[in-house]
Amino acid sequence: MTDPEKLVLTSRQNPLVKQLRKLHRAKERNRQQLILLEGTNLAEAAIQDSYVLETVCFTDAWRSRHPQLFARLESSSANLVEVSPEVLEAISTTSTPDGIVATAPRKPPKTPQLPCSLGIAVETLQDPGNLGTVFRTAAAVGAEGLWISRDSVGYDHPKVLRASAGQWLRVPFAEVEMLEESIIQAKAQGMKVVATLPTARQMHWEYDWTQPTMILLGNEGAGLSEPIAALADEAISIPLAPGVESLNAAISLAVVLYEAQRQRSLKQ
Repeated sequence: MTDPEKLVLTSRQNPLVKQLRKLHRAKERNRQQLILLEGTNLAEAAIQDSYVLETVCFTDAWRSRHPQLFARLESSSANLVEVSPEVLEAISTTSTPDGIVATAPRKPPKTPQLPCSLGIAVETLQDPGNLGTVFRTAAAVGAEGLWISRDSVGYDHPKVLRASAGQWLRVPFAEVEMLEESIIQAKAQGMKVVATLPTARQMHWEYDWTQPTMILLGNEGAGLSEPIAALADEAISIPLAPGVESLNAAISLAVVLYEAQRQRSLKQ
């Protein structure tokens, strides 16, 4: 039961509610330099990685379900605000929020370094679910860096963060204006650059993934642009059954990353 001495924010017209609702838009996230972390998984991941939370809105029901996590939030420097379920629904971008929404600084928690053993360069990826899956898969295989072209969907899109299941906190990444420069820098420091192309004769398992490599991932529909594809040292393809034109971009990357992990584990 809610402590009657504690104030519960119930008005959707409250200035804080209005501020958080503005963060649904990319322009406002950039202006306020804040992002929205929605759901228990993201809040827990942020606490585990010591990522600073500024404001945490939660319902009484959520606090009752997660007493240990709430205690950790209380010991952090975050501003904790209990809200009604109606207010939480108003500030959330999901149709069925699980009871907690937090704000955090809009900045990558870790910056990638070159050279690295395994990196990924993402060009003009538009679907937030795909980019979130890229983060999640990259973390799962231990990729050391992710370079995202500025014209891709923003990493701070709420759906990207949710689809990443908190793994965006664990993969060093950067949003870059000129993706070509990052790729050229990787090549100059001894990394091989590999593009997945449907016309490539080399299967993805035939490439030597034990060498330092940067993988190029293109747009969902158009794939890699010609200038970016031209920077690749080698091209690979993923075999498909007759009548199947292509795989989802994030799934294609996952297939390649797990082949890289397989080869590297055999070498250890």
